Amino acid sequence: MVNVIYAVVSALIGLGILIVIHELGHFLLAKKTGVGVLTFSIGFGPKLLRKRLGETEYALSAFPLGGYVKMVGEDPEEEVKETDIQRSFSHQTLAKRAAIVAAGPGFNLLLAVFIFAWMFVSYGIPVLTTRVGGVESDSPAAQAGLQKGDRILEVDSQPIQKWEELSNRIKESRGKALNLRVQRGEQEFRVTVQPIRREGRNIFQEKTEAWMIGIASEVSIERINPLAALGHAFYKTGESSVLTLVALYKMITGDVSPKNLGGPLLIAQMAGQQAREGLGSFLLFLAILSVNLGVLNLLPIPVLDGGHLFFFIIEAVLGRPVELKHRERAQQIGVFLLILIMIYAFYNDITRFFEG
Repeated sequence: MVNVIYAVVSALIGLGILIVIHELGHFLLAKKTGVGVLTFSIGFGPKLLRKRLGETEYALSAFPLGGYVKMVGEDPEEEVKETDIQRSFSHQTLAKRAAIVAAGPGFNLLLAVFIFAWMFVSYGIPVLTTRVGGVESDSPAAQAGLQKGDRILEVDSQPIQKWEELSNRIKESRGKALNLRVQRGEQEFRVTVQPIRREGRNIFQEKTEAWMIGIASEVSIERINPLAALGHAFYKTGESSVLTLVALYKMITGDVSPKNLGGPLLIAQMAGQQAREGLGSFLLFLAILSVNLGVLNLLPIPVLDGGHLFFFIIEAVLGRPVELKHRERAQQIGVFLLILIMIYAFYNDITRFFEG
């Protein structure tokens, strides 16, 4: 019972941070562009807590899986006072409206960059070295006499300094024997290793085949300055964004089982597990979740931010807004699809729970 409560609290804190950051993006860009904001709500449904500061009501609502920012003139059919036209969302230029809508997902991606950068500065960056971290029994490496702790210096008389270089040389060998120069303690020697082709699985659990010799790399932690950490953080956020899109595409095409799709229960379970492992693990989970939220919100699905941006693109092409009846019909379809996805994700959660 304690674990369940811990998981739920961790998930609520994590999701709360992501929702606040997302809605804060919309809110700040609206304020920056002169658009009036009537409501800033965390959650949907009945308002449990509310406080008005100026024209904006800040609220905590009953259902915490989301939030919203209500702006002046956001609804095209809403009657806007003459004095509020300049502050109306629908009366802003296309560029300003697009910026306000894109700011939500954008802030989620920036949050991921910030977390990654902080972690890289605080903990350092894990680097795969050419030092052998482990040798599989009966593997070509074991038969050649390689041991844990050996450092591989050359492959076929070509110096290597990174694990990626060694890995690429093995993959490109096509089974051709490789001559390695190895350092063990103060001694150096050469061995010949015959790579073998072996079946494995990638991060999407798809079957792959590659040439390998049966060793694992030793991981070292490299300390870097804040500027370098920021560059790595942007790269990591971009890499995670691409992986999210690839995973979604593979799920749609059937290459990856949709059973991997998770809902609130899986998020709560993972949040609890990462929180128990420490602040670093929880923040890493939060960063990945923030990337997912940012990327998925940019998909061209009506009711999502990406759906609004898609309508803005059509508006830019046509030179006029998409008719309201078409937008409403598209949003109804979008809501229906999202409900189906949420039901399926929740079903997966329940199935995983009973399967242990």
